[in-house]
Amino acid sequence: MTELLFAMATFALIGSITPGPVNVLAVRHGASARWGAAMAYVLGASLSYTLVVWLMGKSSEFLVNDPAIAQAAQWGGAAYLSYLAWRISTAPLVNLQADAAPVQHSALMAFMEGGITQSLNPKAWIVALSGIALFVVPQADGQTAYWLFCGVSLLACCLGVGCWAVAGRVLSRWLGPAPRQKAFNQMMGVLLLLSVASMLR
Repeated sequence: MTELLFAMATFALIGSITPGPVNVLAVRHGASARWGAAMAYVLGASLSYTLVVWLMGKSSEFLVNDPAIAQAAQWGGAAYLSYLAWRISTAPLVNLQADAAPVQHSALMAFMEGGITQSLNPKAWIVALSGIALFVVPQADGQTAYWLFCGVSLLACCLGVGCWAVAGRVLSRWLGPAPRQKAFNQMMGVLLLLSVASMLR
């Protein structure tokens, strides 16, 4: 169970902390003086992703009834995540400077923006289904693994998106130099591959 929990946490954290549309908006919120709104955005995005994981788990019950489909889904998820790891490792460098106008939304508006942005993020749905196929379907006690993965996903998303919000300005300066940003992307890609490999042994 400890190995499973570690693999889940690694997978979920990497999925939430790597650059993407949700995190770009988190940086903008973090650059604002309205920290309450920034945290509301993080909570909205995190709860929305957890709901996506929950829905993917509920809709994947058919995988349990057909081992061939379950195995195909597991390897399909591993293939997508391996491709995602490659994309992360070779991602073009981006401008992380907060040159956009500070976000001045109310906490409620920021919460709704986080939830809607995450729910419309295609990567969130694909990664959630991949995670269910990798970490839940193969387990003997699927229900326990399912709720554990939902909880881990919520905490990891809060931490991952929250890091971008809280450290928006600092992160943009620290990752400004191209070598640092490139090393960060490569490290995230390798960790994601290790997370996948640990579940396919």
